[in-house]
Amino acid sequence: MLDIKRIRQEPEVVEKLLKRRDTGYDVQEILKLNEAQRNLEGERSRLQARSNEISKEIGQKIKSGLSPDSEEIQKIKTESNQIKQRLSELEPQEKDLKNQIKTLLLSLPNLPSETTPVGKDETENVETRRWGDEYIPENSEAILPHWEIGEKLGILEFTRAVKVAQSRFVNLIGMGAALERALITFMLDRQIAAGYLEVSPPVLINSQSLTGTGQLPKFAEESFQCQGDDLWLAPTAEVPVTNLYRDEVLDASQLPIYHCAYTPCFRREAGSYGKDTRGLIRLHQFNKVELVKLVRPENSATEHEALVANAEAILQALKLPYRVLELCTGDLGFGAAKCYDLEVWLPSSQTYREISSCSNFVDFQARRANIRFKEGNKKGTDFVHTLNGSGLAIGRTMAAILENYQQPDGTVKVPDVLQSYLKQEVIKK
Repeated sequence: MLDIKRIRQEPEVVEKLLKRRDTGYDVQEILKLNEAQRNLEGERSRLQARSNEISKEIGQKIKSGLSPDSEEIQKIKTESNQIKQRLSELEPQEKDLKNQIKTLLLSLPNLPSETTPVGKDETENVETRRWGDEYIPENSEAILPHWEIGEKLGILEFTRAVKVAQSRFVNLIGMGAALERALITFMLDRQIAAGYLEVSPPVLINSQSLTGTGQLPKFAEESFQCQGDDLWLAPTAEVPVTNLYRDEVLDASQLPIYHCAYTPCFRREAGSYGKDTRGLIRLHQFNKVELVKLVRPENSATEHEALVANAEAILQALKLPYRVLELCTGDLGFGAAKCYDLEVWLPSSQTYREISSCSNFVDFQARRANIRFKEGNKKGTDFVHTLNGSGLAIGRTMAAILENYQQPDGTVKVPDVLQSYLKQEVIKK
């Protein structure tokens, strides 16, 4: 959520930054409502101060010997009753204005960082680097798509998953299930060694949690909701892990906080039908290892680069070719101020596909979730900065392994770093 004070003090700057997203958002309605709310607040403060004066005045006059039933006292009491009546009218008006302002603020995306490239859409994202070109298979034209080799090996099964659920679900069989489990454990082991504290959070989460990280109210249609309960299936571990600290004031000595978490994730993928209808790329249910950071504001840019490096380290250990994109303003996620996407090479389609998105939200989520920190004896509190990124999406990592490690004889070589987890070197039928 954006800072209402900044919108009020720098409306032109806020609107300029919002326009970089090409959103057409207008803050004038917020400013108008905020002015009305502040006027009511000022009137309420003045009336409350006068009400306090009247109470003292009545007490002093009675103490000096004036009868409580005197005309003078009654006149003052009449004024007091009028003030109370007006205050009772102001309270719901002010509450209504605050709710309207909050609704509008919740609909506004984060402001892009000054260092985020300006662009209209994904075609103007900036490639910053590539890694692992030497690991790109030479016989790419002969490589089967991951879903085909997976079905031939008997480790991916889609037809029965449709019978059990619907399309965009998969059964992992035998070495398919073992490979997924190995990847989860491997990724957690690496991120714990990198300094992250593992969390296993609830994957049923309430509306306040989704609002705190920015999925609600804007993206309700992309999440699965449980009927009869204020519970949703988590779209990513970012939501429950970040919200562990909702409405808390942390001591500055607790920062930075690094968490990693494996969870199943659930998304409707609204608006994406017709894309990636086969395979592991765009499922309604998938597993992911997530990295979450809560940091001091002055360190968030450095922490962001370190987060990206932590995600890259997994791809490098697996020797999977990838590239890093710096997202432009037109492709930036709703809550992000700056974002890097890691895209892994899929040889069957001769293209890079997203496998991790690493975002710096600055204080956007912290304002929504009310996560603050206090510096020793310093008066007041500040909002933390939150960051997160996939470390990595498991299904997409499996897809990349099944294609990049595919052998001419129809087997799939197990990446060196996973062989101790799987206890074998090759996946075969």
